[in-house]
Amino acid sequence: MCRTMKEVILSSDNEAKIYLVPDTVAAHLEDYCLDFSVEWIWENPYAAKYRQKMRGTIVAVYTEKDFIDYLNQWVFPEQPSKLVMGLGCSCGEIPDEYKDRPQFNF
Repeated sequence: MCRTMKEVILSSDNEAKIYLVPDTVAAHLEDYCLDFSVEWIWENPYAAKYRQKMRGTIVAVYTEKDFIDYLNQWVFPEQPSKLVMGLGCSCGEIPDEYKDRPQFNF
């Protein structure tokens, strides 16, 4: 099944980047990002590599690239997402020409 791809802006307190993702991810970006960072990271045994012990507490350490890897491996392997370009700014400073894209900062 061929679906369309759409641009989104992702970051993890670093440079904001434009990624091409399946249109359903773009339409429900926050839901997909929260499923990844709140549920999958903590519950899936395959996500154990993102959990680290720091000062006696287990924390999750990941970036937007890990989210893209998750989409490509677990959610939409038949429709891979990819990096389009870095914007050279943080999420709070998105140029006007890109502000209409869905955004999420991990």
